[in-house]
Amino acid sequence: MTKLNCVNLDKFMEEFTRLEQKIAEVNGKNSVLETMMDDASRLVKFYLTKEKCLIEERDSLLVTLNRLQQTVQEQCNLRVENERLKNEMTDLRRQNEQTAEDGEAEVQRLLGEMKAEEERHKRELETVRQQWWAEVEDTHREGLNHLEAKDAEVKKLLEEKDLELEEMKKRLKDQERERQSELLRLQMEFGAKLARVQSAAQLSQQQQQQQHASNLLPQSVFKRKLQFVQEEKNKEIAALRQRIKELEENQRAGILSEGRLKRRKI
Repeated sequence: MTKLNCVNLDKFMEEFTRLEQKIAEVNGKNSVLETMMDDASRLVKFYLTKEKCLIEERDSLLVTLNRLQQTVQEQCNLRVENERLKNEMTDLRRQNEQTAEDGEAEVQRLLGEMKAEEERHKRELETVRQQWWAEVEDTHREGLNHLEAKDAEVKKLLEEKDLELEEMKKRLKDQERERQSELLRLQMEFGAKLARVQSAAQLSQQQQQQQHASNLLPQSVFKRKLQFVQEEKNKEIAALRQRIKELEENQRAGILSEGRLKRRKI
């Protein structure tokens, strides 16, 4: 009986030892699994944080892209409007040149008519003088009356031509004033649109600076792009200002040239 108990105790101790080994193995595996779980949790947190940062960066990039697209669209609209204004100014200058040419042709025609009339009058006077010397005393008075009538007719005709010339000069002055008014209107319209574009660009730049102050992520690339767009816009504005300055100089030169031409004709 005692021997049987000893055998069972040894067997029990052996099984208990194996059980402890299995428990130790299970505990080791559990430790490994816990370590893996911790690593997996850290990775999940890292990826969630990274995903949140990427989403915020994406939203910021979308806002910046939309503003850049809006700025580009405004630049395109401004270019179209500038082209339209250039075409209108070109048409106006062409019309002014045509009007000046027509006025000059009309003045030349009137001068030619006046010269022809003077020549005809001279020939008629010469004829009257010859007849006066050839006629007898009783026809002398009739010839003198005829000469006076011709003088009155010529004087009246000259007065009419002078009135026509004054009317032509008045029309030319009115057309010049209308041309100056149209040029001033175009300049004021361009200045107003230019001020609106500059105000919109400044507002966009201020909003970009405020967003940069509140956002911790670097945005140097988009700053450079925005600066490039701003520089291009400034170049275009400078070119437009230079073009308007040239048009004004050409306008002043045309006015001076027309004034000298009128003085020479007079």
